Amino acid sequence: MTNAELLTAADVELMQDLAQRITATHPELVNGDASYGELAWNWGKGHAAQGAAWRKRLWFDGDSLVAWGWAQLPRSITRNDGVVKKITGAYLAHQVHPGHGELVDELIDWYEAETEGLERTVLAGAADEFALKRWLARGYEDDPEALGDTGSWTQLNERDLVDVEQPVLPAGYRFRTAGEAGPEAAVQAHVDAWAPSAYTAEAYEGVRRTAGYRGDLHVLVEAPDGTMACSAIMWLDEVNKTAEFEPVGTHPGYRRRGLARAMLLHGMLLARDAGATHMTVACLGAPGHPSARGLYYGVGFREFSRDAPLIKFPAAGPA
Repeated sequence: MTNAELLTAADVELMQDLAQRITATHPELVNGDASYGELAWNWGKGHAAQGAAWRKRLWFDGDSLVAWGWAQLPRSITRNDGVVKKITGAYLAHQVHPGHGELVDELIDWYEAETEGLERTVLAGAADEFALKRWLARGYEDDPEALGDTGSWTQLNERDLVDVEQPVLPAGYRFRTAGEAGPEAAVQAHVDAWAPSAYTAEAYEGVRRTAGYRGDLHVLVEAPDGTMACSAIMWLDEVNKTAEFEPVGTHPGYRRRGLARAMLLHGMLLARDAGATHMTVACLGAPGHPSARGLYYGVGFREFSRDAPLIKFPAAGPA
C-alpha cells in the first residue's frame, strides 16, 4: 500500500463536492459519514493521529467524482485520560452518486480486499434502498449492537431558518467565537464536553485547515468564571445554502441551564446572516439517548433521515 492510496485533504474536497451535488438533488441519500461538514470534521480532527490507518478508493466519471470509499483499519486511539483504545475491526465510510449505483458492488469488492479476515462494519443510509439490497446480498446484516436501545445509530435532523427565536443567556454568560476565544479555549471546550477525548491542539489545527471551516461560525458560550461552557462548529455549504452543526457539546458542570439551546439559536442566526436558509444536525437516534434529540427538537429540528449500520463477521476458521 503506497502513500498515494492514503486519504488526502485534496480527496476530502472532492468528496465534499460530491456531497454538495447529491444534497442538491437527493439530500436523503447523503449518509451520516458523507455530509459536507462531517467529512471536514472527521478528516480534520483525525488525520494527523490516525491517517496512516485510512485507505481510500475514488471512482470518477470524467473529471467528476461519483463514488468514494474511506476504509478505517485496526488502530489505537490515545485518550486524554491515558487510556489507549484498540480498534480491531474495519469500518467503511462511503458515498455513491445515485446515478452510478452499479459502483456499489465495486466498492464492496474493494473494501473486502482491503480488510480480509477482519470484522467489517459500514454505515449505509436507510433511504438508499438499492445500496442496502446490495450490501445485504453480499452477506452484511443489521448490526445488533449499533441498533440496540442504547446503540450508536444516528438520525439527521433539519429545519429552515425563516423564523428563528432570539436566544436568551443567563446573566453573566456571553457568546464568543473561536476567533475571539482563541485555539486553547476552543480545544478545552471540546475536551470538557466530550471527556474522555482524543481531541488535541493538533487535532484542532487540522480542523481549522479543512475546506469550509470558519472561525466566525465556531461558537462558544463563556461562563462568568471564564470557562467555555459549550461550543459548536457550523459548516456552511454555500452551494446549497445550508449549514450543519458538527460537533455540539456542553461541559457537564454547566448542563440544564439553557446554554446549549441559546447557543444553537445564536448559531442559526449567524448561519442565516452568512447566507444559509436551511440547517441540519445529527444526533443519536436510539431510544436510550433522548437528551440531544430533545434539545434539537426543542429548537425546531425534526428527523429527516437516518443511518442503517451494517456488519459482516469474518468467516469461521477450520474446526
